[in-house]
Amino acid sequence: MNMNKNKVDVKIETKKGSMDEWPEPVVRVQSLAESNLSSLPDRYIKPASLRPTPAQDAAAATNIPIIDLEGLFSEEGTSDDVIMARISEACREWGFFQVVNHGVKPELMDAARESWREFFHMPVNAKETYSNSPRTYEGYGSRLGVEKGASLDWSDYYFLHLLPHRLKDFNKWPSFPPTIREVIDEYGKELVNLSGRIMRVLSTNLGLQEDKFQEAFGGENIGACLRVNYYPKCPRPELALGLSPHSDPGGMTVLLPDDQVFGLQVRKDDTWITVKPHPHAFIVNIGDQIQILSNSTYKSVEHRVIVNSDKERVSLAFFYNPKSDIPIQPLQELVSARSPPLYPPMTFDQYRLFIRTQGPQGKSHVESHISPRPR
Repeated sequence: MNMNKNKVDVKIETKKGSMDEWPEPVVRVQSLAESNLSSLPDRYIKPASLRPTPAQDAAAATNIPIIDLEGLFSEEGTSDDVIMARISEACREWGFFQVVNHGVKPELMDAARESWREFFHMPVNAKETYSNSPRTYEGYGSRLGVEKGASLDWSDYYFLHLLPHRLKDFNKWPSFPPTIREVIDEYGKELVNLSGRIMRVLSTNLGLQEDKFQEAFGGENIGACLRVNYYPKCPRPELALGLSPHSDPGGMTVLLPDDQVFGLQVRKDDTWITVKPHPHAFIVNIGDQIQILSNSTYKSVEHRVIVNSDKERVSLAFFYNPKSDIPIQPLQELVSARSPPLYPPMTFDQYRLFIRTQGPQGKSHVESHISPRPR
């Protein structure tokens, strides 16, 4: 493989939608940011309708709900009704909420984020040994989707599998900094446990047995993966996005944000709300698979990432997903003559192929699967 400062030479595949190779040479955004650009390359300039806009006063003063989980589950297994109600409202009205006192040590959260910051601060060429392909996305990447000539986002990333165990391959994880594999392995186990606790709350809040959502996801045979996002400084942030609008295709996302740099925006009533991260909080958001299971009682919500010219940003998105070959559809307990199923059965493998080939496309994918109502 021949490499220069900005490009990785890969086989150019002319067949649209190929999952074996990227459709054109991959450009590392870090390289662009370090080359002291005075203008933004055309591929990163978003259409006027998608560009960030200055926050309105009301939106600037708004934040997603912050929920304290302390006492949610006692040793006897009883739950706090007030916390449960707040989570229920957040899932129905926002699709996003922050959690504090969640049980994950702040020191582990900081170590995870800073380990990845060290990795991304390595020279670009040193990271190329981990370059990914669109077939699995596992490894070091710089784009989503395989459409040639598509608009690109101002970010690099690293994607890796945590579960199932057969997909967890330490050889595909970075070896620098020296403790990164140990830190991320511990971090992943903690987030699997936290996600399982939240899943029980989501089930109970719908009047279901607490393990109903977990069973629908495959019980203990769920999928879990991590996407670490690196957003370098951008010379023209008003023209670009770090990540284009989308809803997450999986089950639930637990995000460790960069609490020193704002970037995540959530769409609420046609207004983009900039999330203000609480120190050592996780940001939880409902994915499309839980929207489908709940028959749209819980909402997956469109979100995006803005960038800035002064500071880089690092965030860790942990995805808690169904077993990939299980058909996901509205739970029978939530379906009735007055509330028919909105979505046909589809496996997660089938569902996520859309974002892997088309890239982020708002909420168009989950909405395209709504079943027509009988007349």
